[in-house]
Amino acid sequence: MFLSVFDMFKIGVGPSSSHTMGPMVAAARFLDRLRASPFEPRGLSASLHGSLAFTGVGHATDRAVILGLAGFLPETYDREAAEQALKDIRATGTVSPEGFGRLRFDPEQDLTFDYGPALPGHPNGLILNALDAEGDVILQETYYSVGGGFVLTDAELAAGKDTDDGPPVPYPFKTAAEMLEMCRDAGASIAELKRRNELTRRDAATLDRGMARIWEVMKGCMDNGLASDGVLPGGLNVKRRAAAIARSLKAERGLNLQAPHVINDWISTYAMAVNEENAAGGQVVTAPTNGAAGVIPATIRYWLDHMPGASEARLGDFLLTAAAIGGLVKFNASISGAECGCQAEVGSASAMAAAGLAAVMGGTPEQIENAAEIALEHHLGMTCDPVRGLVQVPCIERNGLGAIKAVSAASLAMRGDGTHFVPLDAAIETMRQTGQDMSEKYKETALGGLAVNVPNC
Repeated sequence: MFLSVFDMFKIGVGPSSSHTMGPMVAAARFLDRLRASPFEPRGLSASLHGSLAFTGVGHATDRAVILGLAGFLPETYDREAAEQALKDIRATGTVSPEGFGRLRFDPEQDLTFDYGPALPGHPNGLILNALDAEGDVILQETYYSVGGGFVLTDAELAAGKDTDDGPPVPYPFKTAAEMLEMCRDAGASIAELKRRNELTRRDAATLDRGMARIWEVMKGCMDNGLASDGVLPGGLNVKRRAAAIARSLKAERGLNLQAPHVINDWISTYAMAVNEENAAGGQVVTAPTNGAAGVIPATIRYWLDHMPGASEARLGDFLLTAAAIGGLVKFNASISGAECGCQAEVGSASAMAAAGLAAVMGGTPEQIENAAEIALEHHLGMTCDPVRGLVQVPCIERNGLGAIKAVSAASLAMRGDGTHFVPLDAAIETMRQTGQDMSEKYKETALGGLAVNVPNC
């Protein structure tokens, strides 16, 4: 089993990896398939199903599909160009992806929200069609956005293709138990195992540059959030708070009466800054999803800015370790809120962050695995119930608390010798079972929980 660090950490656009990035990627894949086909399309249509329909507007899924069919991609997304393109598409009822000329696509008529039963493969499903001059379907594909920006066709999902199918890796661990055994046999850390696996896909310089770029974008997103005031889009009138809190914390520096727990405010503020940017549709890194994008950057920023001896030279160890844990969660359970609730998003991110922090604190593989288990265990059962389907309430604050739990989990694990009662594999399996048992109301549909008990108009 191999998932690259660049699969777990993708540079993209907010507010949702599964609802925004995934559908945009699916549209791009459909255009590529259409380019390779013998057909000459005259129009396009799309239908959204399951969670993509119920919370699609709040998560900007409609915008993502429209822009994806117009040729936009998450990694090169230009907000100003996208806004102009949306105006042109709605005015003309056409899109002009590269290689096709103008294709008929009126979002009011050709983009359907299907509020019936979800498609059988996954709660996040969409169907894309190419149409001839008479409006008949000449090519159709079903896609599933399975979390973290990962997209699978119906056939790929049925075949179980959800991991890299490149050359074999030297350490193909599929469970935490296998990972720890391989660490012991190789006399290596989790980060070292992960690095050796990554080097089967790219050279060391490319790997290190890529990870540095991940942190550059994470930090840039955070800095933008820490400098931005105003109200978030979507109609809830949620105020940005990270910048004001950061200013207040800076003003309190050096005061003798400052309480020790104020460090938690810093951690929360770092995370909230990222998720406010995500909610505003800014550039963000999936970590492992957009909805949980603030947890890992906040934990890294805490380590770099507040812990003695921290150095960006160890950043690769943090990201590689976190990616190893995230890969285990994705392979054996889920990182999708629509599949397993927020335990799969913020819970997974907290486990990844705790592992990364324990690694750069000098933890053994056993201590790192313990840190990840503690963080995940104490998110079990967490629902995904976004008010009005927006990635704002409770999502933004939830990232702050996820980061605090990650720091606490790493600290607790480092106080021990790595032996503990509940294995990480058991916590991951419990999360999967809990998600399977969880009512659909609490899995990103905005049909239960806070989404129906908080006035949102």
